[in-house]
Amino acid sequence: MLVPAMSTTPRIFGLGADEAGPAFAALDCESDLVAAASTLDDCVAARPSEPFAQAPTYTALTSAAIPDTRLRYRQTIPIPRRSLMLIARDLTKEYRSGDNRLAVLRDVSFSIPQGAFVAVVGPSGSGKTTLLGLLAGLDTPTHGKVILDDADLTAMDEDQRARLRGQKVGFVFQSFQLIGTLTALENVQVPLELRGDAGAAARARELLERVGLGDRLDHFPTQLSGGEQQRVAIARAFANSPRILFADEPTGNLDSDTGGRIVELLEALNRESKTTIILVTHDHALAAHAQRIIRLSDGRVISDVETERAA
Repeated sequence: MLVPAMSTTPRIFGLGADEAGPAFAALDCESDLVAAASTLDDCVAARPSEPFAQAPTYTALTSAAIPDTRLRYRQTIPIPRRSLMLIARDLTKEYRSGDNRLAVLRDVSFSIPQGAFVAVVGPSGSGKTTLLGLLAGLDTPTHGKVILDDADLTAMDEDQRARLRGQKVGFVFQSFQLIGTLTALENVQVPLELRGDAGAAARARELLERVGLGDRLDHFPTQLSGGEQQRVAIARAFANSPRILFADEPTGNLDSDTGGRIVELLEALNRESKTTIILVTHDHALAAHAQRIIRLSDGRVISDVETERAA
């Protein structure tokens, strides 16, 4: 893959090359780590007459978009190593049905920068939940790769993926998944105590206060409304300070007003904590809270657009 030669000092999201520091590494544009599908998706190319492209949303440039006269040689471009939280490359998931193969996902490729809030939408049966399972390392693809925070999930065994999830991943589910015999405070403490963290109770109390449940610490799930239960689940998901949070239809069991408040809470936590959030939903109004919307149909990505909130 060719990238135009640079005659100006490269700039990386506003930093000069000499300011980039050790957090930046020279990565080749054809590297599995930074290339998605057949585009210069995450290698932001510098043009001879311009400073290094400042595009935090990683605007895709195909080689066809650059005049042949400017494609002089392949250039290794400095890229922030930690700028990408998630890369899906050519993901395909098939299931056997007798002698036949049923493809639930087909050649899905995209990348998500650190700190983004992305919604994955599509009708029932479009592959949304299957995709989420692959991205989170809960399942493995038939073909393709998933890179999560520089870790190739498809090269790991289940124990390795489970350790990574415990360290870096949070989950919020449609059905809340709270433990009925534990209070709100105890539910949030569970992941902290399993990791042996000191001060689990104080951390759990802080998180519940953050989601507006400071006065409901000792209530059991049956004593909480659906919206309150989901807020407990969100507090629990943030207990291990995840680098990325996956929310699978988190408002599916809630009325529209309560669901809207839950997504606003996720949006606020995304801004405050810089945790990357992947929201799977069939509700387009809720998806509009995200900075970017990836639309699936029949197991394929049919659109990938930014919203006004990306500005």
